[in-house]
Amino acid sequence: MAQAIDDADASQSQFSILCIDFDRFKEVNEVFGHGVADRLLQKLASRLKVASGDAFLARLGGDDFNILVSAGKQPAASEELAKHIQELVFDGFNIDGHIIKTALSIGIAIYPHDGPDAQTLMINADAALARAKRDGRGSLRFFEAEMDKQQRDRLAMQHELGASLERNELRLFFQPQARMDGEITGFEALLRWEHSVRGRIAPNTFIPLAEENGMIIPIGAWVLKEACRQAATWSKPLLVAVNLSPVQFHYSDLPALVLSILLETGLPPHRLELEITEGVLMNDFDRAISVLRRLKALGVSIAMDDFGTGYSSLRYIQAFPFDKLKVDKSFVDQLNQNLQSQAIIRAVVGLAHGLGLPVVAEGVETLDQLEFLKREHCDEVQGYLIGRPQPIEHYADIVGVPEALPRSVEAAG
Repeated sequence: MAQAIDDADASQSQFSILCIDFDRFKEVNEVFGHGVADRLLQKLASRLKVASGDAFLARLGGDDFNILVSAGKQPAASEELAKHIQELVFDGFNIDGHIIKTALSIGIAIYPHDGPDAQTLMINADAALARAKRDGRGSLRFFEAEMDKQQRDRLAMQHELGASLERNELRLFFQPQARMDGEITGFEALLRWEHSVRGRIAPNTFIPLAEENGMIIPIGAWVLKEACRQAATWSKPLLVAVNLSPVQFHYSDLPALVLSILLETGLPPHRLELEITEGVLMNDFDRAISVLRRLKALGVSIAMDDFGTGYSSLRYIQAFPFDKLKVDKSFVDQLNQNLQSQAIIRAVVGLAHGLGLPVVAEGVETLDQLEFLKREHCDEVQGYLIGRPQPIEHYADIVGVPEALPRSVEAAG
Protein backbone atom coordinates (compact mmCIF):
# COMPACT_ATOMS: atom_id res chain seq x y z
CA MET A 1 0.00 0.00 0.00
CA ALA A 2 2.87 2.36 0.72
CA GLN A 3 4.22 1.74 -2.77
CA ALA A 4 0.75 2.16 -4.29
CA ILE A 5 0.33 5.51 -2.52
CA ASP A 6 3.74 6.71 -3.80
CA ASP A 7 2.87 5.63 -7.35
CA ALA A 8 -0.59 7.22 -7.21
CA ASP A 9 0.84 10.50 -5.90
CA ALA A 10 3.52 10.56 -8.60
CA SER A 11 1.05 9.88 -11.41
CA GLN A 12 -1.90 11.78 -9.95
CA SER A 13 -3.94 8.60 -10.21
CA GLN A 14 -6.16 6.51 -7.92
CA PHE A 15 -6.26 2.96 -6.61
CA SER A 16 -8.74 1.01 -4.52
CA ILE A 17 -8.77 -1.47 -1.66
CA LEU A 18 -11.35 -4.26 -1.65
CA CYS A 19 -12.16 -5.86 1.72
CA ILE A 20 -13.74 -9.27 1.08
CA ASP A 21 -15.59 -11.39 3.63
CA PHE A 22 -16.90 -14.91 3.13
CA ASP A 23 -20.51 -14.74 4.36
CA ARG A 24 -21.40 -17.24 7.09
CA PHE A 25 -17.97 -18.86 7.01
CA LYS A 26 -18.16 -19.41 10.77
CA GLU A 27 -21.26 -21.54 10.30
CA VAL A 28 -19.52 -23.60 7.63
CA ASN A 29 -16.63 -24.12 10.03
CA GLU A 30 -18.91 -25.28 12.82
CA VAL A 31 -21.28 -27.42 10.76
CA PHE A 32 -18.80 -29.18 8.45
CA GLY A 33 -15.62 -28.99 10.52
CA HIS A 34 -12.24 -27.29 10.25
CA GLY A 35 -10.92 -29.59 7.53
CA VAL A 36 -13.74 -28.77 5.12
CA ALA A 37 -13.53 -25.07 6.03
CA ASP A 38 -9.77 -25.00 5.35
CA ARG A 39 -10.21 -26.60 1.93
CA LEU A 40 -13.04 -24.17 1.22
CA LEU A 41 -10.68 -21.25 1.93
CA GLN A 42 -8.07 -22.78 -0.38
CA LYS A 43 -10.55 -23.07 -3.24
CA LEU A 44 -11.81 -19.55 -2.63
CA ALA A 45 -8.22 -18.22 -2.65
CA SER A 46 -7.59 -19.96 -5.97
CA ARG A 47 -10.64 -18.36 -7.56
CA LEU A 48 -9.73 -14.95 -6.17
CA LYS A 49 -6.20 -15.30 -7.54
CA VAL A 50 -7.49 -16.05 -11.03
CA ALA A 51 -10.04 -13.22 -10.88
CA SER A 52 -7.68 -10.58 -9.52
CA GLY A 53 -5.06 -11.08 -12.26
CA ASP A 54 -2.26 -8.55 -11.77
CA ALA A 55 -3.92 -6.93 -8.73
CA PHE A 56 -2.31 -7.54 -5.34
CA LEU A 57 -4.21 -10.21 -3.36
CA ALA A 58 -3.71 -10.92 0.34
CA ARG A 59 -5.37 -12.97 3.06
CA LEU A 60 -5.12 -11.12 6.36
CA GLY A 61 -6.58 -13.91 8.48
CA GLY A 62 -9.60 -16.15 8.82
CA ASP A 63 -11.86 -15.59 5.83
CA ASP A 64 -10.76 -11.95 5.32
CA PHE A 65 -9.15 -11.19 1.95
CA ASN A 66 -7.99 -7.88 0.48
CA ILE A 67 -7.25 -6.86 -3.08
CA LEU A 68 -5.34 -3.73 -4.05
CA VAL A 69 -6.48 -2.57 -7.50
CA SER A 70 -4.13 -0.11 -9.21
CA ALA A 71 -4.99 -0.68 -12.86
CA GLY A 72 -7.96 0.93 -14.56
CA LYS A 73 -10.12 3.93 -13.86
CA GLN A 74 -11.71 4.13 -10.44
CA PRO A 75 -14.33 3.39 -9.23
CA ALA A 76 -15.39 1.47 -12.35
CA ALA A 77 -12.40 -0.94 -12.31
CA SER A 78 -12.87 -1.98 -8.69
CA GLU A 79 -16.65 -2.36 -9.10
CA GLU A 80 -16.20 -4.54 -12.18
CA LEU A 81 -13.68 -6.75 -10.38
CA ALA A 82 -15.86 -7.01 -7.25
CA LYS A 83 -18.90 -8.12 -9.23
CA HIS A 84 -16.81 -10.63 -11.17
CA ILE A 85 -15.53 -12.10 -7.92
CA GLN A 86 -19.05 -12.42 -6.52
CA GLU A 87 -20.16 -14.22 -9.68
CA LEU A 88 -17.28 -16.70 -9.34
CA VAL A 89 -18.65 -18.07 -6.05
CA PHE A 90 -22.31 -18.04 -7.07
CA ASP A 91 -22.40 -21.74 -8.00
CA GLY A 92 -20.81 -22.78 -4.72
CA PHE A 93 -17.99 -25.20 -3.91
CA ASN A 94 -17.82 -28.98 -3.84
CA ILE A 95 -15.79 -29.94 -0.78
CA ASP A 96 -15.56 -33.69 -0.04
CA GLY A 97 -19.01 -34.19 -1.53
CA HIS A 98 -20.53 -31.25 0.37
CA ILE A 99 -22.01 -28.60 -1.93
CA ILE A 100 -21.44 -25.37 -0.02
CA LYS A 101 -23.14 -22.29 -1.37
CA THR A 102 -22.34 -18.92 0.06
CA ALA A 103 -21.66 -15.35 -1.04
CA LEU A 104 -19.02 -12.66 -0.68
CA SER A 105 -19.63 -9.28 0.96
CA ILE A 106 -17.27 -6.60 -0.33
CA GLY A 107 -16.39 -3.11 0.90
CA ILE A 108 -14.35 -0.71 -1.23
CA ALA A 109 -12.37 2.46 -0.45
CA ILE A 110 -10.54 4.57 -3.02
CA TYR A 111 -7.28 6.52 -2.57
CA PRO A 112 -7.01 9.47 -2.04
CA HIS A 113 -10.72 10.31 -1.90
CA ASP A 114 -11.53 7.94 1.00
CA GLY A 115 -8.31 8.31 2.97
CA PRO A 116 -4.95 10.11 2.76
CA ASP A 117 -2.95 7.19 4.19
CA ALA A 118 -2.95 3.42 4.34
CA GLN A 119 -4.43 3.13 7.83
CA THR A 120 -7.37 5.45 7.12
CA LEU A 121 -8.01 3.76 3.80
CA MET A 122 -8.14 0.31 5.40
CA ILE A 123 -10.42 1.51 8.19
CA ASN A 124 -12.82 3.03 5.68
CA ALA A 125 -12.79 -0.02 3.42
CA ASP A 126 -13.62 -2.09 6.49
CA ALA A 127 -16.47 0.30 7.36
CA ALA A 128 -17.83 -0.18 3.84
CA LEU A 129 -17.59 -3.95 4.33
CA ALA A 130 -19.49 -3.71 7.61
CA ARG A 131 -22.27 -1.81 5.83
CA ALA A 132 -22.32 -4.39 3.02
CA LYS A 133 -22.73 -7.21 5.55
CA ARG A 134 -25.58 -5.37 7.25
CA ASP A 135 -27.27 -4.90 3.87
CA GLY A 136 -27.44 -8.65 3.37
CA ARG A 137 -25.45 -11.54 1.97
CA GLY A 138 -23.47 -10.88 -1.18
CA SER A 139 -23.67 -7.10 -0.98
CA LEU A 140 -21.16 -4.60 -2.38
CA ARG A 141 -20.65 -1.13 -0.93
CA PHE A 142 -18.29 1.77 -1.57
CA PHE A 143 -17.19 3.85 1.39
CA GLU A 144 -19.25 6.97 2.05
CA ALA A 145 -18.42 9.69 4.55
CA GLU A 146 -21.69 8.95 6.32
CA MET A 147 -20.38 5.48 7.17
CA ASP A 148 -17.69 6.97 9.41
CA LYS A 149 -20.34 8.83 11.38
CA GLN A 150 -22.46 5.69 11.58
CA GLN A 151 -19.50 3.72 12.87
CA ARG A 152 -18.95 6.29 15.63
CA ASP A 153 -22.67 6.21 16.43
CA ARG A 154 -22.53 2.44 16.63
CA LEU A 155 -19.67 2.55 19.14
CA ALA A 156 -21.49 5.22 21.16
CA MET A 157 -24.65 3.11 21.20
CA GLN A 158 -22.68 0.11 22.43
CA HIS A 159 -21.42 2.23 25.33
CA GLU A 160 -24.91 3.55 26.11
CA LEU A 161 -26.35 0.05 26.01
CA GLY A 162 -24.24 -0.77 29.05
CA ALA A 163 -26.15 1.82 31.07
CA SER A 164 -29.61 0.95 29.73
CA LEU A 165 -30.43 -1.35 32.65
CA GLU A 166 -29.33 1.18 35.27
CA ARG A 167 -31.35 3.91 33.54
CA ASN A 168 -34.47 1.72 33.45
CA GLU A 169 -34.71 2.16 29.67
CA LEU A 170 -35.55 -1.45 28.78
CA ARG A 171 -39.17 -2.55 28.40
CA LEU A 172 -40.94 -5.80 27.63
CA PHE A 173 -43.74 -5.92 25.09
CA PHE A 174 -45.85 -9.04 24.65
CA GLN A 175 -47.28 -10.52 21.44
CA PRO A 176 -50.06 -13.12 21.67
CA GLN A 177 -49.91 -16.61 20.22
CA ALA A 178 -53.19 -18.35 19.36
CA ARG A 179 -54.61 -21.65 18.22
CA MET A 180 -56.27 -21.74 14.84
CA ASP A 181 -59.69 -21.22 16.44
CA GLY A 182 -58.47 -17.92 17.92
CA GLU A 183 -57.92 -19.06 21.52
CA ILE A 184 -54.90 -17.29 23.04
CA THR A 185 -52.41 -19.81 24.41
CA GLY A 186 -49.59 -17.51 25.50
CA PHE A 187 -47.40 -14.52 24.75
CA GLU A 188 -43.90 -14.00 23.42
CA ALA A 189 -41.89 -11.47 25.43
CA LEU A 190 -40.15 -8.98 23.12
CA LEU A 191 -37.47 -6.54 24.28
CA ARG A 192 -37.69 -2.83 23.54
CA TRP A 193 -35.12 -0.10 24.28
CA GLU A 194 -36.62 3.31 25.02
CA HIS A 195 -33.50 5.48 24.87
CA SER A 196 -33.79 8.77 26.76
CA VAL A 197 -32.36 10.74 23.81
CA ARG A 198 -32.52 8.52 20.70
CA GLY A 199 -36.07 7.33 21.35
CA ARG A 200 -37.10 3.77 20.62
CA ILE A 201 -34.27 1.72 19.10
CA ALA A 202 -35.17 -1.30 17.00
CA PRO A 203 -34.20 -4.70 18.46
CA ASN A 204 -32.41 -5.71 15.25
CA THR A 205 -30.16 -2.68 15.84
CA PHE A 206 -29.23 -3.03 19.49
CA ILE A 207 -29.40 -6.79 20.13
CA PRO A 208 -26.46 -7.54 17.78
CA LEU A 209 -24.54 -4.80 19.58
CA ALA A 210 -25.35 -6.40 22.93
CA GLU A 211 -24.13 -9.75 21.63
CA GLU A 212 -20.89 -8.20 20.39
CA ASN A 213 -19.97 -6.51 23.67
CA GLY A 214 -21.30 -9.18 26.03
CA MET A 215 -24.12 -7.01 27.41
CA ILE A 216 -26.58 -9.66 26.22
CA ILE A 217 -25.69 -11.66 29.35
CA PRO A 218 -27.09 -9.20 31.97
CA ILE A 219 -29.77 -7.96 29.55
CA GLY A 220 -30.86 -11.50 28.75
CA ALA A 221 -31.06 -12.33 32.46
CA TRP A 222 -33.19 -9.22 33.02
CA VAL A 223 -35.55 -10.17 30.18
CA LEU A 224 -35.97 -13.69 31.51
CA LYS A 225 -36.62 -12.51 35.06
CA GLU A 226 -38.98 -9.69 34.04
CA ALA A 227 -41.00 -11.94 31.72
CA CYS A 228 -41.39 -14.59 34.41
CA ARG A 229 -42.22 -12.00 37.06
CA GLN A 230 -44.96 -10.46 34.95
CA ALA A 231 -46.36 -13.82 33.84
CA ALA A 232 -46.56 -14.96 37.47
CA THR A 233 -49.05 -12.12 38.15
CA TRP A 234 -51.48 -13.30 35.45
CA SER A 235 -54.56 -14.98 36.87
CA LYS A 236 -54.83 -17.13 33.74
CA PRO A 237 -52.07 -19.77 33.40
CA LEU A 238 -50.94 -18.77 29.92
CA LEU A 239 -47.52 -19.57 28.46
CA VAL A 240 -44.77 -16.95 28.27
CA ALA A 241 -42.04 -17.40 25.63
CA VAL A 242 -38.57 -15.87 25.96
CA ASN A 243 -35.88 -15.75 23.27
CA LEU A 244 -32.37 -16.88 24.18
CA SER A 245 -29.21 -15.70 22.43
CA PRO A 246 -26.46 -18.13 21.40
CA VAL A 247 -24.11 -15.97 23.47
CA GLN A 248 -26.06 -16.80 26.63
CA PHE A 249 -25.38 -20.50 26.04
CA HIS A 250 -21.67 -19.88 25.65
CA TYR A 251 -20.99 -17.59 28.59
CA SER A 252 -23.51 -18.34 31.31
CA ASP A 253 -24.93 -21.22 33.31
CA LEU A 254 -28.43 -21.01 31.90
CA PRO A 255 -30.04 -23.90 33.80
CA ALA A 256 -28.97 -22.42 37.15
CA LEU A 257 -30.18 -18.97 36.09
CA VAL A 258 -33.55 -20.26 34.91
CA LEU A 259 -34.05 -22.32 38.06
CA SER A 260 -33.25 -19.38 40.34
CA ILE A 261 -35.64 -17.10 38.41
CA LEU A 262 -38.45 -19.64 38.52
CA LEU A 263 -37.98 -20.05 42.27
CA GLU A 264 -37.79 -16.29 42.84
CA THR A 265 -40.81 -15.36 40.72
CA GLY A 266 -42.94 -18.38 41.55
CA LEU A 267 -43.76 -19.06 37.89
CA PRO A 268 -44.51 -22.77 37.31
CA PRO A 269 -41.90 -24.22 34.94
CA HIS A 270 -44.49 -25.58 32.49
CA ARG A 271 -45.60 -22.00 31.76
CA LEU A 272 -42.14 -20.94 30.51
CA GLU A 273 -41.07 -21.59 26.93
CA LEU A 274 -37.51 -20.86 25.85
CA GLU A 275 -37.00 -20.08 22.14
CA ILE A 276 -33.67 -20.78 20.47
CA THR A 277 -32.37 -20.53 16.91
CA GLU A 278 -30.01 -22.83 15.04
CA GLY A 279 -27.16 -20.51 15.99
CA VAL A 280 -27.26 -21.94 19.51
CA LEU A 281 -26.48 -25.42 18.18
CA MET A 282 -23.92 -24.30 15.62
CA ASN A 283 -21.57 -22.68 18.13
CA ASP A 284 -20.95 -25.81 20.20
CA PHE A 285 -23.35 -28.62 19.37
CA ASP A 286 -22.50 -31.07 22.17
CA ARG A 287 -22.46 -28.40 24.88
CA ALA A 288 -25.68 -26.84 23.61
CA ILE A 289 -27.50 -30.17 23.63
CA SER A 290 -26.29 -30.78 27.18
CA VAL A 291 -27.56 -27.37 28.32
CA LEU A 292 -30.90 -27.88 26.56
CA ARG A 293 -31.40 -31.23 28.30
CA ARG A 294 -30.69 -29.66 31.68
CA LEU A 295 -33.18 -26.88 30.90
CA LYS A 296 -35.85 -29.35 29.84
CA ALA A 297 -35.27 -31.31 33.04
CA LEU A 298 -36.47 -28.22 34.92
CA GLY A 299 -39.88 -28.65 33.32
CA VAL A 300 -39.72 -25.76 30.84
CA SER A 301 -40.47 -26.25 27.13
CA ILE A 302 -38.02 -25.56 24.29
CA ALA A 303 -39.01 -24.20 20.87
CA MET A 304 -36.92 -24.01 17.69
CA ASP A 305 -37.41 -20.46 16.39
CA ASP A 306 -36.96 -19.16 12.81
CA PHE A 307 -36.98 -22.70 11.44
CA GLY A 308 -36.13 -22.76 7.74
CA THR A 309 -33.90 -19.69 7.60
CA GLY A 310 -30.55 -21.29 8.41
CA TYR A 311 -29.24 -24.72 7.54
CA SER A 312 -32.44 -26.27 8.98
CA SER A 313 -30.39 -29.34 9.79
CA LEU A 314 -32.54 -32.36 10.59
CA ARG A 315 -29.71 -33.41 12.87
CA TYR A 316 -30.79 -30.70 15.30
CA ILE A 317 -34.39 -31.78 15.71
CA GLN A 318 -33.31 -35.41 15.77
CA ALA A 319 -30.73 -34.87 18.53
CA PHE A 320 -33.04 -33.03 20.93
CA PRO A 321 -36.75 -33.44 21.77
CA PHE A 322 -37.99 -29.95 20.98
CA ASP A 323 -41.51 -29.08 22.06
CA LYS A 324 -42.37 -26.82 19.13
CA LEU A 325 -41.18 -25.53 15.75
CA LYS A 326 -41.74 -21.93 14.71
CA VAL A 327 -41.93 -21.14 10.99
CA ASP A 328 -40.17 -17.89 10.17
CA LYS A 329 -42.15 -14.81 9.15
CA SER A 330 -40.29 -14.56 5.83
CA PHE A 331 -42.12 -17.62 4.49
CA VAL A 332 -45.53 -16.46 5.68
CA ASP A 333 -44.99 -13.04 4.06
CA GLN A 334 -44.67 -14.64 0.63
CA LEU A 335 -47.54 -17.12 0.85
CA ASN A 336 -49.74 -15.35 -1.69
CA GLN A 337 -46.95 -14.56 -4.16
CA ASN A 338 -44.58 -17.50 -3.90
CA LEU A 339 -45.47 -21.14 -4.47
CA GLN A 340 -42.12 -22.15 -2.99
CA SER A 341 -43.08 -20.55 0.34
CA GLN A 342 -46.31 -22.54 0.34
CA ALA A 343 -44.40 -25.74 -0.37
CA ILE A 344 -41.85 -25.01 2.38
CA ILE A 345 -44.54 -24.38 4.99
CA ARG A 346 -46.41 -27.50 3.88
CA ALA A 347 -43.21 -29.54 4.20
CA VAL A 348 -42.28 -28.12 7.61
CA VAL A 349 -45.75 -28.80 9.00
CA GLY A 350 -45.65 -32.35 7.66
CA LEU A 351 -42.17 -32.95 9.06
CA ALA A 352 -43.05 -31.52 12.46
CA HIS A 353 -46.28 -33.48 12.77
CA GLY A 354 -44.42 -36.62 11.74
CA LEU A 355 -42.15 -35.99 14.72
CA GLY A 356 -45.07 -35.21 17.00
CA LEU A 357 -44.27 -31.49 17.20
CA PRO A 358 -46.76 -28.61 16.99
CA VAL A 359 -46.00 -25.77 14.57
CA VAL A 360 -46.37 -22.03 15.11
CA ALA A 361 -46.40 -19.73 12.08
CA GLU A 362 -45.00 -16.26 12.74
CA GLY A 363 -45.85 -13.02 10.97
CA VAL A 364 -49.49 -13.79 10.16
CA GLU A 365 -51.05 -10.52 9.03
CA THR A 366 -53.92 -11.39 6.65
CA LEU A 367 -56.98 -13.62 6.62
CA ASP A 368 -55.69 -15.29 3.43
CA GLN A 369 -52.53 -16.34 5.24
CA LEU A 370 -54.56 -17.63 8.17
CA GLU A 371 -56.85 -19.64 5.89
CA PHE A 372 -53.90 -21.26 4.12
CA LEU A 373 -52.34 -22.23 7.45
CA LYS A 374 -55.65 -23.70 8.61
CA ARG A 375 -55.86 -25.83 5.46
CA GLU A 376 -52.33 -27.07 6.07
CA HIS A 377 -53.18 -27.97 9.67
CA CYS A 378 -50.75 -25.54 11.28
CA ASP A 379 -51.29 -25.62 15.04
CA GLU A 380 -50.78 -22.02 16.17
CA VAL A 381 -50.19 -18.57 14.74
CA GLN A 382 -48.57 -15.33 15.82
CA GLY A 383 -48.62 -11.95 14.10
CA TYR A 384 -50.40 -8.63 13.70
CA LEU A 385 -53.66 -10.37 12.72
CA ILE A 386 -53.75 -11.89 16.21
CA GLY A 387 -52.23 -8.95 18.07
CA ARG A 388 -49.33 -6.51 17.95
CA PRO A 389 -46.53 -6.41 20.54
CA GLN A 390 -47.82 -4.28 23.40
CA PRO A 391 -47.21 -3.74 27.13
CA ILE A 392 -49.05 -6.53 28.92
CA GLU A 393 -51.58 -4.02 30.29
CA HIS A 394 -52.98 -3.83 26.76
CA TYR A 395 -53.97 -7.51 27.11
CA ALA A 396 -55.17 -7.20 30.70
CA ASP A 397 -58.54 -8.79 29.96
CA ILE A 398 -56.85 -11.82 28.39
CA VAL A 399 -54.21 -12.55 31.02
CA GLY A 400 -56.11 -11.24 34.01
CA VAL A 401 -54.03 -8.37 35.38
CA PRO A 402 -55.04 -4.81 36.37
CA GLU A 403 -54.82 -2.44 33.40
CA ALA A 404 -52.69 0.20 35.15
CA LEU A 405 -50.43 -1.53 37.61
CA PRO A 406 -47.69 0.87 38.86
CA ARG A 407 -44.12 -0.37 38.37
CA SER A 408 -43.41 -0.07 42.09
CA VAL A 409 -46.40 -2.29 42.88
CA GLU A 410 -45.35 -4.68 40.11
CA ALA A 411 -41.89 -4.97 41.59
CA ALA A 412 -43.28 -5.69 45.01
CA GLY A 413 -45.60 -8.33 43.56
